Amino acid sequence: MATTSLALASEPTRRKVLGMLLGGVALAAVPGAPALALSAGSAEQLVTAAVNDINKVIASGKSESSMYRDFEKIFLRYADVPTIARYSLGAAARSASSAQINAYTKAYTGYISRKYGKRFREFIGGRLEVQGSKPVKSFIEVKTIAYLRGEDPFEVTFLVSDRSGSAKFFNMFIEGVNMLLTERTEIGAMLDRRGGRIDALTQDLQSLS
Repeated sequence: MATTSLALASEPTRRKVLGMLLGGVALAAVPGAPALALSAGSAEQLVTAAVNDINKVIASGKSESSMYRDFEKIFLRYADVPTIARYSLGAAARSASSAQINAYTKAYTGYISRKYGKRFREFIGGRLEVQGSKPVKSFIEVKTIAYLRGEDPFEVTFLVSDRSGSAKFFNMFIEGVNMLLTERTEIGAMLDRRGGRIDALTQDLQSLS
């Protein structure tokens, strides 16, 4: 069983933050892309690599702004970012132009990096243990146990696919809570408050965290 040190916190409400820090989850496999020869072992390695990269940022001693930039790089490395951003918009993405989607994707990436990156220092001292993995349909399910200080251990399940062309996270469940849908709900509410105007949401995401 692999054990990986992880930055964690003790408040239950921070489990959502844990979800995003663990590699920046992707939303769905790209439709129509050919499946590659992704193995369970490779999926486990991806989970471990993502956590290790996050730990390096936490231990770097850099300024918060530098840490945000580093987390953005991690997000881009391990997540299918274009698909994540499009999914978070829901039905609104279907009527958006390519230029709008591109601008929103860039703004959303920065927003997520700041939103969760600013919590890095609160997660020092915990660990994540990889319990195992198994093929499920066209993806690999990697089960882990997270140990937080002052809190009972809980399960974090990663779903990994290579249908985007390389291995990426495309969903995550923390104690059964679908992190992708949670983010989609929040972005949807933000879009509703702006009258469904994607450009307004994009502009505001550039400064929100």
